[in-house]
Amino acid sequence: MNVLETLEYYYQRVHHSSFIENDPISIPHLFSKKQDIEIIGLFASILAWGQRKTIINSCNKLVDWMDAAPHDFILNSQEKDLIRFESFVHRTFNSTDVLGFIAFFKQYYQNHESLETAFARHLHDTDEHIGPALIGFHNDFMALETTASRTKKHISSPIGKSTCKRLNMFLRWMVRKDDKGIDFGIWDKISPSQLLCPLDVHVERNARQLGLIQRKQTDWQTVLELTQNLKKFDTQDPVRFDFALFGMGIIAKDEDIIKF
Repeated sequence: MNVLETLEYYYQRVHHSSFIENDPISIPHLFSKKQDIEIIGLFASILAWGQRKTIINSCNKLVDWMDAAPHDFILNSQEKDLIRFESFVHRTFNSTDVLGFIAFFKQYYQNHESLETAFARHLHDTDEHIGPALIGFHNDFMALETTASRTKKHISSPIGKSTCKRLNMFLRWMVRKDDKGIDFGIWDKISPSQLLCPLDVHVERNARQLGLIQRKQTDWQTVLELTQNLKKFDTQDPVRFDFALFGMGIIAKDEDIIKF
């Protein structure tokens, strides 16, 4: 099998609705309202490091504490309603961070219909990828007085050479049109062709094995290299192969990765 055949094989093996159940994307799938999906989707992506079971448990706690109605809670919660979040901890993400995000959401949704604008307003149709949107969102988020300095590490930016894995994953969820109903595709101002592949250790390892990454470092340029190589196989929806690269690691637990 060549590289494309290998990617297509694992994409077909992994890309079906059963993927949702054990993935952090299952949390926004609890909702149908656009704003609820956006809010809890961003939380789920930001918390997405560590064991998937732990990530999902932490996200479910946030859902419960927001009375299973994130958008309504964000807009109408009072100071007393926020006390419950003071005990929240997920790895290095703590109560200061979650309250900073809630304050951001409240200010934002008082003035905007959809979180899409927070990213898309920094992007042009002619931009090759979503880098400018990530930089713009990061700068806007950090400019708020309610954003503590310690929270900055949770909203990454290409300016710092970060892979921006979690934001790239969130944008994949929101933008990519998915015939299996995994990614939501509820945003239209960003093209799926502008998305960048979320790069975690599993995706990186498998991408290197397939020769899709040559760069020795793991940084923003690595993400661009990987996505550019994936575009050789699908110019309109390159990040669909994120499922294949991630799935190779899952399937490899039970069987040998197919050689090409």
